Amino acid sequence: MQNLWSAKIQYLKGVGPANAAKLAKMGIFTVGQLLEHYPRRYEDRSKLKLIAELTDGEYESFRATVTNISELKSHSRLKIVKITVRDSSGIAHLTWFNQSYIKNKYQLGMELILYGKIQRRMGIVEVNKPDVEAADNNSQGSGRIVPVYPATEDMPQWQLRSLIQQALQIYEGSGMHEHDETLPCEIVTQYNLLARQQALTNIHFPPTMETLSQARRRLVFEELYLLQCGLAYLKHKIKSACQGIKHAPDSSLTAKVQTHLPFTLTNDQRKTLQEIKADMEDLTPMQRMIQGDVGSGKTVIAAIALAKTVENGFQGALMAPTEILAEQHYHTLARLLAPHGIRLAVLTGKLTRKVRSEALQHIKDGLIDIVVGTHALIQADVEFKHLGLVVTDEQHRFGVRQRALLEAKGRRPDVLIMTATPIPRTMALTVYGDLDVSVIRELPPGRQPIATYARGKNRRDRVYAFAAEQIKAGRQVYVVCPLVDESEKIEAQSAVKLFDELTATFFHNIPCGLLHGKMKSQEKESVMSAFACNELKALIATTVIEVGVNVPNATVMIIEGAERFGLAQLHQLRGRVGRGKHKSFCILISDSTNEETMERLKIMTQVSDGFVLAEKDLLLRGPGQFFGTSQHGMPDLKIADIIRDTDILLEARRAAQQTVCTPAYLNTVWRSLENWFGAKFNMVFCR
Repeated sequence: MQNLWSAKIQYLKGVGPANAAKLAKMGIFTVGQLLEHYPRRYEDRSKLKLIAELTDGEYESFRATVTNISELKSHSRLKIVKITVRDSSGIAHLTWFNQSYIKNKYQLGMELILYGKIQRRMGIVEVNKPDVEAADNNSQGSGRIVPVYPATEDMPQWQLRSLIQQALQIYEGSGMHEHDETLPCEIVTQYNLLARQQALTNIHFPPTMETLSQARRRLVFEELYLLQCGLAYLKHKIKSACQGIKHAPDSSLTAKVQTHLPFTLTNDQRKTLQEIKADMEDLTPMQRMIQGDVGSGKTVIAAIALAKTVENGFQGALMAPTEILAEQHYHTLARLLAPHGIRLAVLTGKLTRKVRSEALQHIKDGLIDIVVGTHALIQADVEFKHLGLVVTDEQHRFGVRQRALLEAKGRRPDVLIMTATPIPRTMALTVYGDLDVSVIRELPPGRQPIATYARGKNRRDRVYAFAAEQIKAGRQVYVVCPLVDESEKIEAQSAVKLFDELTATFFHNIPCGLLHGKMKSQEKESVMSAFACNELKALIATTVIEVGVNVPNATVMIIEGAERFGLAQLHQLRGRVGRGKHKSFCILISDSTNEETMERLKIMTQVSDGFVLAEKDLLLRGPGQFFGTSQHGMPDLKIADIIRDTDILLEARRAAQQTVCTPAYLNTVWRSLENWFGAKFNMVFCR
């Protein structure tokens, strides 16, 4: 079976270089990839109607006989082929544009089965570019449930169906499918699943909707089961086979850092800290993620954990995705830890060669206790003397390989991952199922709720007049827009244009800053520092300020083109205000009339809980944005939908946990895992 599954697509009849190139555009290079190119929807053509019964505006099937074939030319030299067909109830006209070959494809008297969108004009039925098959043809497209595949314009549906039908016939006739079961027999029986060969046949060409449902359940279960097996195995491997650093219980340094915090920890913070300390004091390497809303105090928890590793004679590292965020973390940690004798350094790409060289030597010699940096931390010349704890902030911005490179600079260091993007439960069970998760839902005392409003562009003047009043009252303002420069293709405010507009009107004679990703690092830092020090009163920026900027005096967040952001990103941006003692506001500006957009903005004005927003965002936008394979090392899901398939996900998870605890089951699944993960297998399982 493996030979057929991995056979190049040219193995099939009718696939020459041209068709192979078309299939390659769709990511199909082998017979196995073709068989796993699942339909995106189905058309029920099993119910044939009489022409007189066809409904205007609906996609329907009917059977009729060819009575006339003609070709016309329009004034614009457009060639129009018209075929008239008839049944016992009436006639219908079929039309094709600039497809002259059609007139030679069918003959008078030929009986056809037709499917398309029905248009009734003056009592006459017309169908433009219908799907057509000879009534005596046994093709999979006539008189039954027909699959519709994701495809490019130059790869017609009938051709894809024909190739998949051919591949299935070879697969079924070879007898190889008898040895192709990817799941342990006990799992198939226990969860009442179809055999894999049955499922593959019926997912493509189901005789009934019931068999389609059974086939989909089997393939969704298989996909989620293999994902869960991979995650469960990774977690089991770390817990059972790896010996890491065993930190001692807290002593004087950790106690001092915790005692001298300028505030009291919330209940969620204390609970998370206890979980982290318990992990660090265990011999098994910690693999824990803290997920907490914007401003929930994750960095403080990381600071105490870093102090604990230093107290035990080790070094700590904190990696952030941007220089701005790394600098802010450095200053925050220095404020909390340096007074207790903990030595810190920052390592980013902007350091001079001399400063960087000195820092690297001090890190190697153990003269630096905690290093905060960007991707610069994972470069080959960065060596630690004794790395005990690795903290990654905004982890979704780093790939698996980047995080693994940092961890590899120590001998099984403890790993703490932080994210300010609340993760829905189904995502936590899939993408992050190999991690222990701590959740901080409580916000620290004093954080005021942020009043959020959605406004059309007809209210922009009033919005900016209000912002100017806030500035006059001593506050500061963020203005965020989706683009840096104007674009002819996308109608959205650009940061550069908006900066010029506002400084000439509402913010005239008000110190303003411009910040975007195309600026040099030193320019960005200079602008952000000036804003943080209250030298600049308004900051017009792109989403580079989405994470990591802490300006308690900022009370207004204006987001232009709010329709271009998802709920999670809007919430991240909103979290830049509301950090001080003054009431704060977030104003979403959009003229979109799209129903989904309007619903998304309405939700923002009503919901402030990031976890609730994350669930709603998942429902509105789907899981695609969460499943970037570079982020977690897992293959993309081809058929499962973690929103609609939650029940199957939970079943698959139970089955996977049973498998990982049963060596015989795991041996059965191992080859399936290797095939499913493909090129990512070694990266994920053998690191």
